[in-house]
Amino acid sequence: MSPLLETRGLSVRIGDQRVCDSLELRVGHGECWALLGRNGTGKTTLLHHLAGLRRDHTGDILSSGRNLAQLTPRNRAQRIGILLQHSNRGFGAGVFDTVLSGRHPHLSGLDWETAADVDIARDCLKALGLEHLAKRSLQTLSGGELRRVEIARLLTQQTPLSLLDEPTNHLDLAHQADCIRILRSQCVSDKRAMLLVVHDLNLAYRICDHWLILDGDGRWQAGTRESLGDSKRLSAAYAHPISRIDGDDGPIFVAGL
Repeated sequence: MSPLLETRGLSVRIGDQRVCDSLELRVGHGECWALLGRNGTGKTTLLHHLAGLRRDHTGDILSSGRNLAQLTPRNRAQRIGILLQHSNRGFGAGVFDTVLSGRHPHLSGLDWETAADVDIARDCLKALGLEHLAKRSLQTLSGGELRRVEIARLLTQQTPLSLLDEPTNHLDLAHQADCIRILRSQCVSDKRAMLLVVHDLNLAYRICDHWLILDGDGRWQAGTRESLGDSKRLSAAYAHPISRIDGDDGPIFVAGL
């Protein structure tokens, strides 16, 4: 079975900055990956390349064995869903219509959404606790409410691979926990996988079984969280001392002052 996402010799740059050199990555079914690295290493830029939003790279990106560059935007959206870092309130768009738009890649031509599509959108709204906001305009929402609407739209899209850029932005602690639980349950299975940009190493360890670390000079490290989650390696990657404290419930990572 082909991995849901694969890179072959992928090299990405931002001007003179090397984001990754010859990246070899395989995201398999049922895996949850954290994309890590200190600020400015190009995590968001790399995520955009993996989603097919940017093509100024060398090497290949494959989705279930198909070269991403050869897929139409609609085909890509059927395979890969992306949650961007910054929210977009649109121009008077409503909450329910925004969530329902996640079904559009699955429609043919000028077809309207079916009753099944509407049910999927309603279920995702309910899962995120947003039913009472269904008729509201995006313009009237708080930052946290808008973030949950965007996550609901991503879930409605039902893609095999989900790419998320800091999904817990603007969320309080309770909603962070709820959204992560829902994302894990719906986006990671025997047929689906998830890769997300996170800054919190403790969150990354608890929800992701694999890590991809950008070192900031083109070098990268990919593997299981157990193989990469040691103090020496993380301190070097973040250019700052990081201690690992092991306990009964797993490790805790603490940045030195």
